[in-house]
Amino acid sequence: MRVIEVNNLVKQYKGAKEASVKGISFGVEKGEFFAFLGPNGAGKTTTISILTTTLSKTGGEVKIAGYDVGREARKVREKIGIIFQKPSLDPQLSAEENIRFHACLYGMCGYRPSFKLMPKAYRDKVLELAEIVGIADALFKPVKKLSGGMQRKLEIIRSLIHTPEVLFLDEPTQGLDAVSRRSLWEYINTVRKQYGTTVFLTTHYIDEAEDVDKVCIINHGQIAVCQPPDEMKQSLLRQELILDADDRAALTAELAGLNLSYKANGQVVAPFQGQTAQEIIAKLKTPLKTLKIHEPSLEDAYVEFLNQAGGAAL
Repeated sequence: MRVIEVNNLVKQYKGAKEASVKGISFGVEKGEFFAFLGPNGAGKTTTISILTTTLSKTGGEVKIAGYDVGREARKVREKIGIIFQKPSLDPQLSAEENIRFHACLYGMCGYRPSFKLMPKAYRDKVLELAEIVGIADALFKPVKKLSGGMQRKLEIIRSLIHTPEVLFLDEPTQGLDAVSRRSLWEYINTVRKQYGTTVFLTTHYIDEAEDVDKVCIINHGQIAVCQPPDEMKQSLLRQELILDADDRAALTAELAGLNLSYKANGQVVAPFQGQTAQEIIAKLKTPLKTLKIHEPSLEDAYVEFLNQAGGAAL
């Protein structure tokens, strides 16, 4: 079942010579972890803005959880959660007060002047999510006293408090250190598995999309590729054996005899496809002093795609 449906979406800004988004179509299944990538100026931000109802479309059809983003924007907003690129918390309020106002805004319950007076269902949900993401001890502290990482975790709770069907993550780890980035992703994955939430990610850190179910690249306003990461890597790149031997001439001769191309600089690098590394190594007789297997990453494939397409860097 598709929870996001985009059909022939077009967006042309007033006065622009050509459309920013040129009739794109794609779908996201319920519960899917989906990455939407693209270089600057490719139409990525425009598309996301339309999906989250903050920008109107010129043409085409977009549905979120069965609701049209143009005609039923309020219904769409009730079904989505968003973690914005830039923090959107009120630093003067406590962590829980930020959540409370958000919950009331989404119509979960009426506003009460204190946490204790809020309905039990709300209190239970807040405490449950705070435990999952690890900010239970900071729940009633002012936001201005929380670290950047803690504020990001608070934004996750706020975006999930109304149990959205789709969670949009717009550069969710920007500005966080490596430890906080890793911790935040552990929490997001825990929440995704526990609630079956569909996650729609856009990020400059391509490694964060390594484990997604599907990656979709937009370039020059058009969908260039939309497939699982492994398929994308296989279509663009090959695995590599990194080898060396005291008798390098004998090694390279064997590789040539196996119809494997190679480059010999500091070490011998032999790309391969269609057979396993073990099958190749088993055929080599020359004693090896170096043996490594390089598996291409999604970032490798993404950069290779942009190089082939003549796209700009992120």
